[in-house]
Amino acid sequence: MNIRNALLAAAFLAGLGTAAPAAAQGGFGPQELAIEEVRNGIYMIRSAASGNITALVSDDGVLLVDSKFEREYDRYMELLRSVTDEPVRFVINTHMHGDHTGGNARLAELDADIVASENARRRMAEAQAMGLPNITFDDHLRIYFGGQALDLYWFGRGHTDGDIVIHLPEERLILTGDLFAGWGPSIRLIDYNGGGSLLHWSDTLERVLELDFDTVIPGHSGVTDRAMLEGYLDETLRMQGLIRELIRAGRTPDQVADAVQNEFGRLAFVILPNVQSAIDELR
Repeated sequence: MNIRNALLAAAFLAGLGTAAPAAAQGGFGPQELAIEEVRNGIYMIRSAASGNITALVSDDGVLLVDSKFEREYDRYMELLRSVTDEPVRFVINTHMHGDHTGGNARLAELDADIVASENARRRMAEAQAMGLPNITFDDHLRIYFGGQALDLYWFGRGHTDGDIVIHLPEERLILTGDLFAGWGPSIRLIDYNGGGSLLHWSDTLERVLELDFDTVIPGHSGVTDRAMLEGYLDETLRMQGLIRELIRAGRTPDQVADAVQNEFGRLAFVILPNVQSAIDELR
């Protein structure tokens, strides 16, 4: 995977939607960067331009999930400093795309440790990204931070082959990155250049739903719940079934793409590099 493909995937997803008001929870974030408290000690920093940052603030310091684009770094650090003066100790990347990892290098200059799946780090290294993770794992890693456990899981392919889910069991909360990027509308960008898979996406979500949680922070939208993620899985399975029916009916790739987007919405079915990749694995 080259630099161009990595940047294309990040820019494509970050630019799919139009900005929503700051108070809106579905869709994409507000036009201007904004910070909001999810619950005590947990904050989200959102903007329409890139993926969410979730900040865990404690006496141990600050742990960030994702780091947006580098160009947003100064402003989101200013927002973070409006709620805490504690140092950033950890940054967890949910996957390798630049709208979730672009601030890594700046945060590493603050001596923050960068954590990601081994697959995500490998993809970032192939793309010659700055701020490579210095802590990686294959399937599961537990971090104790701020008096509670964070379980990091790699459950399989979906958006890319390096997406992870972060589970805060005491909070009954998960962070999904772009395995569940957005709702209202729902979004699926299958980055085959980055190892993604529509076929395996549903299997990965089924494993996510085995966790004990009731609150979900997606990769781009606002806070939602377990029922929304269950509905997202159901829709993904129905999408797979429709594509298989269209393949059996002998539809062309363009006809498949049009039919799926007409049924599920333009943002729900976005494939890099093209729809043939999904047809090939679902055939």
